[in-house]
Amino acid sequence: MSAETANPIVRSILSGNAPRPAKLAAARGVLPLSQTDLLEVLASLINDQDEEIASAAGETLREQAKTETIVDILKTDEVPVGVLSYFVQADDIPREVQEIAIINAKTPDSAILNFVRKTQDGSLLELVAINQQRLIRTPELIEAIIENPHRTAEAERRARETKREFFEKERGAQQIANELRTQGNLAAAEFIEKAEFVRDPEASGLTVEDAFLIAKHIEIPDSETDDSWLALEYIEELYEETEQQRALAVNKILNEFRAEGDEVSAERVALINRIMRMSVKDRVKLAMKGDREARSILIRDSNRVVAQAVIQNPRITDQEVEKIAAMRTVPEEVLRQIASNRQWAKLYPVIHNLARNPRTPVAVAMGILTRLHIKDLEALSKNRNVSDAVRTQALRLSKTRKGN
Repeated sequence: MSAETANPIVRSILSGNAPRPAKLAAARGVLPLSQTDLLEVLASLINDQDEEIASAAGETLREQAKTETIVDILKTDEVPVGVLSYFVQADDIPREVQEIAIINAKTPDSAILNFVRKTQDGSLLELVAINQQRLIRTPELIEAIIENPHRTAEAERRARETKREFFEKERGAQQIANELRTQGNLAAAEFIEKAEFVRDPEASGLTVEDAFLIAKHIEIPDSETDDSWLALEYIEELYEETEQQRALAVNKILNEFRAEGDEVSAERVALINRIMRMSVKDRVKLAMKGDREARSILIRDSNRVVAQAVIQNPRITDQEVEKIAAMRTVPEEVLRQIASNRQWAKLYPVIHNLARNPRTPVAVAMGILTRLHIKDLEALSKNRNVSDAVRTQALRLSKTRKGN
């Protein structure tokens, strides 16, 4: 566990480097530490594998909960997160202390969720339900409040209102975007504001929940993207697919993942289905603004414009490009653009994969051969997957290099 304080004694204890006598002294509260530092140490030691240390830390924490200054400490921004987590979930502590820990915005949502699931105090559940922003950020809290048999009518009312308002009602793009901004997801908010599927959810079959799950995979704001590459010649490719075409596209993507030995979890399948419910225009935007998972799905999209948009993504890594250069299912235009990119063309694994890829246009592959090592030229000259012209040229170059 990392320490939030600069105190070297606390850092030593939390890192596990302190000797047992020092840890035991800290657990008993006899080390010369400030109350904030002591609380941080105790909140960590209460989970120590040494039963004597853990027991002593728990007893000292209960004593600290009764001090006159504890409430003031828990109200500050400097209070360690581990301390808040402890006091939110602890039993047999003053009610006022637990209330302050619940109210503090720094208290982890996970700790609040654990508290809500086990508490028998309905009025404290009301205190959690009042914080609508936390409920929106962690929807599991809503269900936990509703399912707690000790909830009050007021706590249930607030939880259900938040659920209905933010997770069940059909909402417009601007409202969803505003919620995403509240959560700090600015890039996702920009994407949602312009997404076609949010404006017409009935046509796409995507729910509000789907919109939020897709938005989780948006990481790039408009200011970092450039769609100048999308020339007029590509506009005709932005057609709408039929249900059958979408189903085929989903199967294609899943089969490619499986063929490459990648995991196809239930979450990934669900995400692929959501993405493929989007229009081609929305998928192009997602390809340019999405995270690595979104890029790995959309590079396999049947629409060539969507696949091309992936390599226009400003966050795409050299490792991703290297893998794409070897893929035999991507459009030729994608491989051509990779080869013409100065940065990627300097990477030997990229040009090597392009040369070996049967999908690479022959003219592009031929231009790459002069940059390959002799052993790779020799291997390529025997590779039956590439064209005769590439094999012949690879053999000629390898012999020339050897002086034959």
